[in-house]
Amino acid sequence: MRHRVVVRGRVQGVFFRDSVRRQALDAGVTGWVENRPDGAVEAVFEGAADAVRRTVEFCRGGPPQAEVLDVECFDEAPEGISGFSVR
Repeated sequence: MRHRVVVRGRVQGVFFRDSVRRQALDAGVTGWVENRPDGAVEAVFEGAADAVRRTVEFCRGGPPQAEVLDVECFDEAPEGISGFSVR
């Protein structure tokens, strides 16, 4: 399964990307996460359906310092990404 998410709110400068990376690695999810110029965070998650869903759910709250206002989630065709990177 593969999902692309865009998270809006106070999500930059609050360790959001590193927290997502740790969550994804713990869940066995591959992909990437990056800050966008518009202040949002975008991520792609690939892996087992339950693991991807848990990682997306983590993004709905984020780390304690974050204030998530909106999460858009899009289904995509898996590409076979290996590893997880912070861009």
